[in-house]
Amino acid sequence: MGKAAKTPPVIRSTTQLARYVGLSRSVVWRVLNVQPHLRPDTVERVQRALAETGFTPNAHALHLRGKPTAVIGVCMENFLTPTAVSKLSVLQELLAPEGYTTLAEMNRPGAYDRVVRHFLSLRVEGVVFIGHFPPGELAQRLAELERHATPHVVVDNTDVSRARIVTLDRAEAMRQVVAHLCDLGHRRFGLLGLSGPFQTVVDRLRGVHDALRQRGLEPARCTSSHDERFERTDHFEFGRTLAASFATEPRLPSAFIAVNDETAVGALLEFQSRGLRVPEDVSVVGFNNQNLCLMTRPRLTSVDQQIEETMRVTVAQILGGIRRPARRPSTTLIAPQLVLRGSTGPAPRRR
Repeated sequence: MGKAAKTPPVIRSTTQLARYVGLSRSVVWRVLNVQPHLRPDTVERVQRALAETGFTPNAHALHLRGKPTAVIGVCMENFLTPTAVSKLSVLQELLAPEGYTTLAEMNRPGAYDRVVRHFLSLRVEGVVFIGHFPPGELAQRLAELERHATPHVVVDNTDVSRARIVTLDRAEAMRQVVAHLCDLGHRRFGLLGLSGPFQTVVDRLRGVHDALRQRGLEPARCTSSHDERFERTDHFEFGRTLAASFATEPRLPSAFIAVNDETAVGALLEFQSRGLRVPEDVSVVGFNNQNLCLMTRPRLTSVDQQIEETMRVTVAQILGGIRRPARRPSTTLIAPQLVLRGSTGPAPRRR
């Protein structure tokens, strides 16, 4: 019988790895740091030992010796919305071929400074913010990153100065929505969930008002909202509640524009449960163009955020900041796409 294969030892340090391969510690260190002028057989010898033992060099130790971490910190508003998770996923996919990994943290209220300081302690090479953050807090964190010469990009937050921003052009998205509905003959619009202090909501309302005025319509007279009447918790249920409230009005708007797809679907189903036909009696438009839009009958018209393009520009911005420090603040607007489906149709002639 042959001899049993010898189990490789557990390696916990570069010194132990050097002893295992029979090379000096300095040579092993040079291999781990991808230094030039090394013999191919030496590099192969160390790499084979790494595969055999499963040893992973200490990234912090390598950084202290001058090697960049190749890590991008990602500060997330939360991990609850599908669009935020999609942005993180696409960001990781685009950074991987460039040799970078990501470290994602959720920005908890009252702990904003801890997240950024954690990133700085790990010597990340750049930080990307995804979501909506209090402008004052975000401005402080960006100033801290600037003091440490750490590049940053802010995705979706437009109300902060001295930042490099990449965001969907939400005002243009609403102009497209309103233009589409006006072309179908709609003149009275219900707004579902389009309220609150976020700049993204302010931008969208500006787009709605601009588009209505371009059609000779007065926004205050042709739009209505019931948001203030109810507490907003779950988006789907909020949509149902708003639709139920609108359904009691003697003059029901003929078109509804929702803050997101969940709110739109909740409203659509509630209208249908009350005997209203979509789009023959009411048209409904969502926002984000999630797979959820394909699960209703009719399917939901929605605004696509162009996540791939948004994150492609974000990666170009953050890598540009790493390779060419001290870049000026800028705002890049991503063009939206209105995806037309069966939930929008001609305005009814008689109410």
